[in-house]
Amino acid sequence: MKAFDAHSDMFTDITIRRLKGERNIIENYHIDELKKGGVAASILGIWIEPLYVNKDRTWRTLQIMGAVSEEIEDMREYAGIVYKYSDLIKLNQENRIGIIMGMEGVSGLRDDISLINAMYRFGVRHAMLTWNEENEFATGVKSSNKDRGLTKKGVELVKRMEKLGIIIDVSHGNESTFWDIYENTTKPFIASHSNAYNLCNSIRNLKDDQIKAIGERNGVIGVNSWVDFVDNEHPCAEKLADHVDYIVDKIGIDHVGFGFDFGNYLDSRTLKSLQDEEYIKTQGIEDASKIPNLLNILKRRGYKNDELEKIAFKNMERIVRDILV
Repeated sequence: MKAFDAHSDMFTDITIRRLKGERNIIENYHIDELKKGGVAASILGIWIEPLYVNKDRTWRTLQIMGAVSEEIEDMREYAGIVYKYSDLIKLNQENRIGIIMGMEGVSGLRDDISLINAMYRFGVRHAMLTWNEENEFATGVKSSNKDRGLTKKGVELVKRMEKLGIIIDVSHGNESTFWDIYENTTKPFIASHSNAYNLCNSIRNLKDDQIKAIGERNGVIGVNSWVDFVDNEHPCAEKLADHVDYIVDKIGIDHVGFGFDFGNYLDSRTLKSLQDEEYIKTQGIEDASKIPNLLNILKRRGYKNDELEKIAFKNMERIVRDILV
């Protein structure tokens, strides 16, 4: 069964390795896992790692864009960039992976809204407003200012993103940012890699009213395999399946998908900057090759094939169809 992973940090690995002189990163390190897991589409994000946040954010954004531009030339046989919905259909018909270029936070834009047009021209079709931090446009979950959400420029930015045809993503935004996005948009939006707060009380997970709002807007929540967001005591694929069950119970089968956030796309230095303890993988869903494990768990729980197809691919595909026109 084919899968759509709505959040991957593979661009980070591509950038780090290409800056060291390597080429064909996806082919040499990742394509086998992706194929084994049935990944037919994925959102790959331009992310400013914590190591670079206090340096030149815009320059790091350009470095990533340069590395990605080179990798695009190397991956043509097995993957391609999705600029519009028909590209995804064509790539899958050719048995190639559809890659949607995203932004995991827009801090690299500084305070220049016009740069989102440049990113769109480059190929970006997805964006989060923040990665945990407070920036010129929005407020992340780690900000101490809980009442700060979108800034005036942030409101202008999300309206421009909707007009351009960029998928808006609320993951990493704090609750005020979430509700400001909800109030200032009209199209479906996603939480690409977030779980249910009532099952795991991480600040990165969604509370029930947020889950219901995404459902009401015909959006999709991609369940996240990162250990901290799955379960506080025993993170495993079964516990991640619990999050699928919970979201389906709250808003229905049409509004849940995958956004795994696999940590194997990050080097040890980057992982160390994210947490003090050693990185631990969620048992049974450690990387893309293990996606069938989660689908098998859901099948054993009674999900029918057409329901599994929605969770694995079709729900996120619908977002692409509705926004990338």
